[in-house]
Amino acid sequence: MARMVMCAKLRRELPGLEKPPMPGELGQRIYDNISQRAWDMWQEHSRLLINHYGLNLADPDARQILRQEMIRFLFGDEDDKPEGWTPDDGDGGGGPAAPDKGKGAPAAPQKK
Repeated sequence: MARMVMCAKLRRELPGLEKPPMPGELGQRIYDNISQRAWDMWQEHSRLLINHYGLNLADPDARQILRQEMIRFLFGDEDDKPEGWTPDDGDGGGGPAAPDKGKGAPAAPQKK
């Protein structure tokens, strides 16, 4: 039988994760309060963010941005899509609606 949690993201009781998704306090908080379904949603959303903002996860600043977005996505009440994002219309064209994708977005570090 699956371990049940009151999911902070979906606001209902659902099967929880099998183990904390990462070490430390945040991993335990996610394990205790986030369902498997919400974690799967985050995984999909994180790919959208990485692609939309061109995050390089080898960069510690980019990892910090993604961590902040994860906390906001899982535990916040804000809109989940990055500003300027439009859904894929079937032709593979999903992504930023305009070239100003950085407007209102987390500051992605620029290396020179």
